Amino acid sequence: MREKKLVTKHLLKTCLILLVLILSGCEEKQVKKERNDFKKYYDQFQVDGSFILFDENNNFTIFYNKEQLKQQFSPASTFKILNSLIGLETGVIKDEEFIIPWDSIVRNPVWDKDHDLKSAFSNSVVWYYQELARRVGEEKMIFWINKANYGNKDISGSIDSFWLTGGLLISPEQQLEFLRRLHANSLPFSKRSTDIVKKIMVVKDTLDYKISAKTGWGGHGSKDIGWYIGYVEVKSKVYFFVNCVQSESDKLNDVENAKRFDQARKEIVYLILNDLDIIKD
Repeated sequence: MREKKLVTKHLLKTCLILLVLILSGCEEKQVKKERNDFKKYYDQFQVDGSFILFDENNNFTIFYNKEQLKQQFSPASTFKILNSLIGLETGVIKDEEFIIPWDSIVRNPVWDKDHDLKSAFSNSVVWYYQELARRVGEEKMIFWINKANYGNKDISGSIDSFWLTGGLLISPEQQLEFLRRLHANSLPFSKRSTDIVKKIMVVKDTLDYKISAKTGWGGHGSKDIGWYIGYVEVKSKVYFFVNCVQSESDKLNDVENAKRFDQARKEIVYLILNDLDIIKD
């Protein structure tokens, strides 16, 4: 009887080891493919940059400019995704219809009015999110950024601009991982807060696909940094993408160059998604 128990125990241990090896093998099978030909899209808009796309269903990654994927840049307005989550989770903002009155400072016609969370997110209204951050306060902001493990977790600088001109930095790979955690509801926020943010992130919803995303535009040394990050849902499939473009800041003093840079953030993503047959526009 004792020998039988020992044999059974040994078999169970062997099976457990085999299971671990099998699972480890599955994790290693993630396919990654570099697409140097994507450079033509960046050349088209006269910008430098990098791109990464992850196919969740097939555990497949496509990327361009590998050397830049781990490089950290200012998140600029892509931080509005996390800022919204923190505002909702702390109760500073009740829901997507929560209004913060305009501070009467003239900036541009789109921003110069009262905004709720939904309109502030879609129009990237900086002053709204600056006021949100001030109301959250430094102590809670640090707590939630650390808990979410966002970027380099550095909020040095002013509480209302650390994601614009302060110490907060994030890489394209970290942006992608953050998006995956958001979609999977694995960030440290309630389902309610996460669902609200997912709702305000939707930028295009067609019969064939839905895109949820956020733009960003900030400075990084002598360069301007542009972002377009998000995910595409096609029926039961989901594809996460991060586009990060750069240009010398002095070039963007020219109106045409600035317009081209602005367009590059989104348009390169759509060109690549069409190239990969993920969407057809």
